[in-house]
Amino acid sequence: MQTLVELDLPHLPMEDPACAADPFPHFTAARNKHPWLARSVFGLVVTEYGAMKDLMWMDSHLRTAIDSIVAILGAKDTAWGRMAEENIFAQQGEVHRRLRDAVAPIFTPRRANEIRPMIREAIEGLLDEWVPAGQFDFEEFASYFPVTVISKMIGGPVDAIPRLRSTLEALGGAFSLDPAHVPALETAQLVIDEFVGKLVADRRCNPRHNDQNARGGEDLLDMLIGVSADGRISDREIVLLIEFLYAAGYDTSTHVLTRIMYQMIESPVIYERCADDFDFCRKVVEEMLRFSGVSTSFRVTTADVEYRDVLLPKDTTIFFPVSVAGRDPGTFTDADRFDPDRAVDPEHRHIGFGRGAHVCLGQHIARVQLQEGLHRVARRIRAPQLAGEIAWRPFPGLWGLKRLPIRFTQA
Repeated sequence: MQTLVELDLPHLPMEDPACAADPFPHFTAARNKHPWLARSVFGLVVTEYGAMKDLMWMDSHLRTAIDSIVAILGAKDTAWGRMAEENIFAQQGEVHRRLRDAVAPIFTPRRANEIRPMIREAIEGLLDEWVPAGQFDFEEFASYFPVTVISKMIGGPVDAIPRLRSTLEALGGAFSLDPAHVPALETAQLVIDEFVGKLVADRRCNPRHNDQNARGGEDLLDMLIGVSADGRISDREIVLLIEFLYAAGYDTSTHVLTRIMYQMIESPVIYERCADDFDFCRKVVEEMLRFSGVSTSFRVTTADVEYRDVLLPKDTTIFFPVSVAGRDPGTFTDADRFDPDRAVDPEHRHIGFGRGAHVCLGQHIARVQLQEGLHRVARRIRAPQLAGEIAWRPFPGLWGLKRLPIRFTQA
C-alpha cells in the first residue's frame, strides 16, 4: 500500500488559463505519469474515468466538499457560504435522504416530458427575439434559455429574468475557486435570497396568483409547497431547493448547449441532421456530455480509503473533473472523435450528471431542455460560423465557453 507522500504524482495546472482553453492534453500527460491520480493547487485530482466512477460511488467513505470550497474562498459566514453549506448538495445521510425523497417525484422523466410544450415555447420565444439580428453571442443567447424555463416552471415573474440571469452568472463563478470573486458572490446571493423568499411568501398568501395556476395547472412551486404541508420540508428548504434548481439548471444547460453549437460549427453535417431528426438531437446531447462536460465534482474522504494500492487518508479533498472523464482513451474507443452514433457500452456511460447519492436531481429536465433547444435552434439558425474570438471559463469550476460569437443564415 502506497501513501500519498510516497507517490511521485504529476501536477495538473488547473488554475492556468491555458488549461481552461484545452484541458485534455494536460490530463493525457498526467495519466502518462500516473494512471489515475494527480495533484493541483486545490487538492488531489482523479484523472481516469474508471477511478472517478468507482470513487464517486463510495458514499459511505466520501462526502461532498462544499465546506472545503467555502474555506478556499474564505467565504465562511457570508450569505453565499451559508447557502452553500445548507443546500441539498451539501447534505449527507438522513437529511439528504429526506430532502431527495420528498422532491424526487417532482423530477421524474414523466414530469420532464410533461413540460416539453413549455420548453418549446420558451426557446421559440427567444429565437423570435434574437434570430433577426443574423449574428450574436450564442453563449449569451443560450444563458437566457434555462432562466426562462425555470422561471416558467415555478411561476416566477418574466420581467425578473434579466436580473436573475446576471445573478446566476455571478453565482456560477464560485467554483472557479478565486477568493476575489467573493464580493460578487455575496451580492448575487442576497439578490436571489430576496427574490425566491418573496416568491415563496407571496405564493403562500396567494396560491393561485400566477398565470399557469389561473388556467388550472400546478407548477413546481405549488408542488413544493404541497410537499411541505406534511412537514417533510420547511419554507427555508423550499427556498434553497429553488435557488439550487436555478443555479444548477442555469450552468448545465447554458454551457452544454453552447459547447454543442461550438462543435456543430465544425460538424455541419451533424448539425443539419439535428434540424431534421428530433431523436438524433438526444444522441448529440448525450455524446456531448461524454465528449466535453461542464463540471468538476469534489469530495472529502470521511475515513481512510484504500483504492488500487493507494491510501487516501481521512479528510483528503479530492476533485473529480467529470467534464474530461469521457475522453479517457483507456475506456472509450476513439475518445477524441465526436460521434453521436457511437455504440454506447452500458458499463461505460458518461458521468456528466455525477454519480452516487448526489447524482443530479434535475438531469431529466436538463436532457429534455437540451434536446428541445438543440432541435429548434438547428431549425432556425442555419450554417452557423464563428464571428469573432471565443473565450473560456476557468477550469476547474463550471467550465465552458463564456463567449461564442456566431453569424448565420435565418431559416
